[in-house]
Amino acid sequence: MIKNIALVFGLALIMGCSSTDDSDKGGSGTDDFDRSALLKNLADNIIIPAYQDFGPKLTTLKGSIESFVATPNQSTLEAARKNWLIAYKAWQHVEMFNIGKAEALNEYYYFMNIYPVTVSDIENGVSTGNYDLNTPNYHDAQGFPALDYLLYGVAADDAGIVAKFTSDPKAEGYKDYLTDVINRMDNLTQQVITDWTSGYRDQFVNSSKNTATSSLNKFVNDFIFYYEKGLRANKIGIPSGVFSTTPLADKVEGYYNQEVSKALTLEALNAVQDVFNGKSFNGSTTGASFKTYLEYLKVDRNGQNLSAIINAQFNEARTKIEGLNSNFSKQIVTDNTKMTVAYDALQRAVVYLKVDMVQAFNISVDYVDADGD
Repeated sequence: MIKNIALVFGLALIMGCSSTDDSDKGGSGTDDFDRSALLKNLADNIIIPAYQDFGPKLTTLKGSIESFVATPNQSTLEAARKNWLIAYKAWQHVEMFNIGKAEALNEYYYFMNIYPVTVSDIENGVSTGNYDLNTPNYHDAQGFPALDYLLYGVAADDAGIVAKFTSDPKAEGYKDYLTDVINRMDNLTQQVITDWTSGYRDQFVNSSKNTATSSLNKFVNDFIFYYEKGLRANKIGIPSGVFSTTPLADKVEGYYNQEVSKALTLEALNAVQDVFNGKSFNGSTTGASFKTYLEYLKVDRNGQNLSAIINAQFNEARTKIEGLNSNFSKQIVTDNTKMTVAYDALQRAVVYLKVDMVQAFNISVDYVDADGD
């Protein structure tokens, strides 16, 4: 797995910060938990259903973009925008699943949701027709963020956006680029879905041993990496300036839409918590999960179940995020302290997941996040 790698002392620092709680973590000392049951619940009730929800929504978006390209007007633009948001919300439920074909595609999510976009790359591609969306150089010029720019930010108002695809001298270039972006997104997604439904599911479920390359070990690492980097850092930490000398309000998700950064973040947090609890996608039933695994091991922290602590921290983070402006860029400009408070609430769960949980599962963390902890 391609990760952002930094010096190993970052993990050691987390371990040191958490060491004072070691004597209170409890645990049964034996681990006969049925990991296959956990993997089966993940595959059958969460991962595959989430992809099967996302795939058709992306295909619907593709159809609406094709209609806009064929007949650019206010009505077709609004339809494309509506389906962009529907698909983007559904994406939040699958981005963390960087395993199987998603990993084999040189990190599927790199082609779907790297933001902010590099506008100059898009505009150069539109002008010259010379671009290759298969290359890492175009990770930040495609996917949902590129659609965000092309559907919302390519001109100052809706009339100007429609004109870019009609009367502008580069109209055909804009049409081609928009079409190529959505076609690539749809093609990659169908490959991932087909992989899960035509053999990889069984491979995933049957790989239940505790090894560095087994399904659960890799999935746990991908889950934590997504929470730490994809959710905590990318959605809130980086734009609020946690990792820089000043806030970076232009680095929020859905920047050009201006109204969805909070909605996307809450969708992602809900997806993370549902996976942790083993909650079926779009349902209310729960099965074997990280939560039940921790409860089986009787892992506690200062006399409280670790699973309850983690859920409480997710809930606290949600409360802080719900109090933010729907437009994170505006929130950063008007009162960035609320953004950093939300970041801190997300951050407090990192140690619980990255240290306490993985130690209980006897799994090694295979990355050190470059942003620090």
